[in-house]
Amino acid sequence: MLVSSHPWSITLSPIPAVPAKPRRKSPALWPRILLLAVLAAAAWLCWVVLLPVTPPQTPYKLTVGPNRTLGQVARNLSEEGVIRNRQVMILLARAQGIDRRIKAGLYQFNESVSMWNILQRLAEGRPDEASLTAIEGWTFRQFRQAVDKSQDIEHGAREMSDAQILQQLGLEGASAEGLFFPSTYLFTPGSSDMELYRRAFDTMKQQLDAAWAARKADLPYRTPYELLIMASLIEKETSLDADRPLVAAVFVNRLKTGMRLQTDPSVIYGMGAAYKGNISKADLRRDTPYNTYTRGGMPPTPIALPGKASLLAAANPADSRALYFVARGDGTSYFSETLDEHNQAVRKYILKKGG
Repeated sequence: MLVSSHPWSITLSPIPAVPAKPRRKSPALWPRILLLAVLAAAAWLCWVVLLPVTPPQTPYKLTVGPNRTLGQVARNLSEEGVIRNRQVMILLARAQGIDRRIKAGLYQFNESVSMWNILQRLAEGRPDEASLTAIEGWTFRQFRQAVDKSQDIEHGAREMSDAQILQQLGLEGASAEGLFFPSTYLFTPGSSDMELYRRAFDTMKQQLDAAWAARKADLPYRTPYELLIMASLIEKETSLDADRPLVAAVFVNRLKTGMRLQTDPSVIYGMGAAYKGNISKADLRRDTPYNTYTRGGMPPTPIALPGKASLLAAANPADSRALYFVARGDGTSYFSETLDEHNQAVRKYILKKGG
């Protein structure tokens, strides 16, 4: 609009400004991204933990051995394709405290199974079959202690003496030492301890009969029981399977030539509770029925529970004329045919004076 106060003057009135439209703020993307990530992680976790897996074979049997860790169990399950992620299983087990109370035994799953199902079975601590392991080289006393401590066994023999247990097995007047085979035994929870003792005894009889039937000719054993005694000495002298037949050869050669066995484990066994971890020259001179330095021949009974490898070594000694052996310090032994060679080995490996 034009306004004039003078014929020749013109004044322009201001044009009203058009208000600008407010800018629309774009919503932030990161909350959506975070939400999607959380949902994806939750879905993945459900897939890993809750979605069942069909085992390679059904019923699927999960064996948890003695002293086996949850990490080892999870690794085996992962390798067999029964779980999808072992690290998740370990973390969940730790969160629930299952890793600290995992119980040995056999757990059976008849259908497809999820990681959660497995963890809950392990948390219950009720295997379909429990297990107990007798270790090669244990004495019968140690075997009894393991049986007595088992919470899965019905204890009827806990208060019995060794003689009473043997009487139940029909073995009156015998020594219990060495008569029970060292192995891992699976059993239904609630089984009796006498049932377990009978199984271990029957298994040893089978193993001993097989070794006796396969023995070499011209061995200085008159009975299978003497072979059992020899196997127990071998068991305590070495844990290396390759050395067992050579140790057997040394002992057999000594028996044949009238030498004394001079094996420290037998002396230690005869010392009983007096043994405190070290054996002295006085101990070697102190006579007991098990002192193979003071007495000829073999000790009167086995000194431990021998395993299959020691039974077979006693039945089939190596073809060797060795009469001596000494520990090298690395688990192996050095075998010698002459006393001079043996003394040199003692200087080298025991006294550390040889080159």
